[in-house]
Amino acid sequence: MFYVLGAFLFGIMVPYMARRFAKFMPATFAMAVVEMFRPGKKTKAYYQVKEYKKFMWRSLMSGIIAAALTWSAYWHFGSDDFGFIACFIWLLLLLAEVDYRTFLLPDILTVPLLIIGFAAAAFNSGWVVVEDCAIGALVGYFLPVAVSLLIVAWKKDAFGGGDIKLLAALGAWLGVEGLLCVIVTASIAGMIYAILRRKKELAFGPMLALAGIVVAFWLF
Repeated sequence: MFYVLGAFLFGIMVPYMARRFAKFMPATFAMAVVEMFRPGKKTKAYYQVKEYKKFMWRSLMSGIIAAALTWSAYWHFGSDDFGFIACFIWLLLLLAEVDYRTFLLPDILTVPLLIIGFAAAAFNSGWVVVEDCAIGALVGYFLPVAVSLLIVAWKKDAFGGGDIKLLAALGAWLGVEGLLCVIVTASIAGMIYAILRRKKELAFGPMLALAGIVVAFWLF
């Protein structure tokens, strides 16, 4: 229940944190914490517009989704060392929202996700052993780099730096097999979304983040 309540409160804050990231891109974690909770300028009219109501509904839905995923993960993976798994889910949800708004995946979120993945493997609290964690992280980093080099003449920005670091983090958590499943799942979901929404370009981070959660439930 503690994790579910924490997930709900965190999920409610996710759209707000993403909005703050959209206004500034902090260089350090300390700067992110300070700017995240620094009160901004608000007017009375701000609370009367439809946009604010949409934002509140988005926050509520985000909280419900985070709580539901955390509750499902608790029963699926068990309570042992669940803090690591909670961090995995919560950080991916925040990364998905930030990239959806800004088309950026900040290092102060992807790098901690990578580090926590290594820590979980080191303490036997994750899904893969340390060796598979290291190999998965390396493949997650260098595979998109190699693909980008091959198709650079056709599309110069096939993978952004944030996407590469997120893939490295997912490789650390899920291993090579899980990483490949994430790439395939995210690519299919991205194509379907682009076709349905008639978009030529879209943020790939949300697809990777959500695919990472789905693959974790599926494989482990």
